[in-house]
Amino acid sequence: MASDAERQQEEHQQPNPKLQIYSTSSNMVSPFWKEKYERDAKKYWDIFYKRHQDKFFKDRHYLDKEWGHYFSGSGKMVVLEVGCGAGNTIFPLIATYPNIFVHACDFSPRAVNLVKLHKDFTESHIRAFVCDLTVDDLNEHIPPSSVDIVTMIFVLSAVSPEKMPLVLQNISKVLKPNGHVLFRDYATGDLAQERFSCKDQMISQNFYVRGDGTRAFYFSKEFLANLFTGKGFDIEELGLCYKQVENRSRELVMNRIWVQAVFRLSDLQNAAGKDTCDEIELCHQENVGPAVSEKYMELLLEDTEFDMSDGIASTMFAVSPTTDNEVIDVNLKDDNFKIRVLSREYQHTCKSTGLMLWESAYLMASILSQNPIIVLGKRVLELGCGCGGICSMVAARSANLVIASDGDPKALYLLNQNISSNLKPSLLGKVSAERLEWGNKEHIEAIRALNQEGFEVIIGTDVTYIPEAILPLFSTAKELISTNKAGVNDAPALILCHVFRRVDEPSILSAASRYGFRLVDRWHAGNLGDSHQSIISSWFSKDRDEVCNPSTALNIMYFQVE
Repeated sequence: MASDAERQQEEHQQPNPKLQIYSTSSNMVSPFWKEKYERDAKKYWDIFYKRHQDKFFKDRHYLDKEWGHYFSGSGKMVVLEVGCGAGNTIFPLIATYPNIFVHACDFSPRAVNLVKLHKDFTESHIRAFVCDLTVDDLNEHIPPSSVDIVTMIFVLSAVSPEKMPLVLQNISKVLKPNGHVLFRDYATGDLAQERFSCKDQMISQNFYVRGDGTRAFYFSKEFLANLFTGKGFDIEELGLCYKQVENRSRELVMNRIWVQAVFRLSDLQNAAGKDTCDEIELCHQENVGPAVSEKYMELLLEDTEFDMSDGIASTMFAVSPTTDNEVIDVNLKDDNFKIRVLSREYQHTCKSTGLMLWESAYLMASILSQNPIIVLGKRVLELGCGCGGICSMVAARSANLVIASDGDPKALYLLNQNISSNLKPSLLGKVSAERLEWGNKEHIEAIRALNQEGFEVIIGTDVTYIPEAILPLFSTAKELISTNKAGVNDAPALILCHVFRRVDEPSILSAASRYGFRLVDRWHAGNLGDSHQSIISSWFSKDRDEVCNPSTALNIMYFQVE
């Protein structure tokens, strides 16, 4: 949405109000904020550990399962844990391999202090110190060529990509020739990265800022291979690892991807003449799937320890941060709402996407505000409305009955607050917030009891991003849509507004056809040259090119029952 100043300027220049669909800016953060996130990176992580202490990540016992043979050599082994955080890697290693000594560093003083306060911390086994590897010299803390193994577990992704070579150069000073780097971090295509695709949180390619100011880079195998080989490392292992994370409360399965690798520091005699091009190319060719052993894939299926610091699944891993809310101003043509949502600083730890507002909801609410005839005198059901319910509240001005539904009790709690605080008493009687898990027969019957005749308009905004939920979505819509026949423009309709993410259009059309829905009209915000008249195009002003950003990925699909 445009800022207040931009909106006022546009209204001054254009007497007739226009529908603002999407910000005219790109998804990139401004240079000012990019510089601030870089300058204050330490501060943001320090705040993170102040808030979460040692309760965010679970201990990483999978290091022993996958990389145990690197730690089980004879004699005392020296390990450097880069970005030690609260010690979730250190202490499981010490417990399993009592003969190792660990240098643990982090650029967050609060994180290092958490390590020192841990009940298992002993100076005979651990030396913890503050160090920014992009600036500070590791040799001031660790003797040159004295470390056997460096562990880098979800840490390099927090560094600006242009500074990553500095980190590798720093650790190579203390790593023994033929010493190893054990690496695990975010991979491109991960579900967490997809969540950033429609937010103004991109710093640079594959590099994003979270709601709390911390940052995350998503690695491709090619980028990672070139990064390490360019600093004198050989590749021993490099692959993508996949895991399905189940949200049992919502009966959803989410795919997570990370990159796992082992790099070896070339000795000085072999490094100069070694040609690594063939090895890197081999890794590229494996990019279509995980380059991991069958044994390791079995471990993945058994492994319940999974530590992502952002994305939908974070709180599934024993994470229970204290949450807070913030209020967002939503200003439409004739409607102004103050919507309470989950505070942005906590959204990266939130497992429910229903506790925030999405661009598609803004768009659809704007359309309904501009075109009340869409729902005039009709019975309306909003599916998966989340805590905002702005489409339902706009529709209440013109519709006879509106049901705002969601399957998440937490979202419904905020939804009820938003409805009661934003709607006039005369409209409150028209709107009801109800729990509806798609495919749940008990919930469907409860909704049907509120409206035996079925709904003439069913709306869903950004409800098509989980593949496993598509069939239950259309099944539920078929159960609840009105069976009354009318002309094309007045027949009961299912309207979906979304960004294509993990589910493409053919998959949606296939599911729709299975339950008797026919696509009557479609609209894509990027196809501004298409001026043909249709149901959806009639909702917009003639000068669409002035109010739509050609780069936006928003889509609308208009279905009717066969």
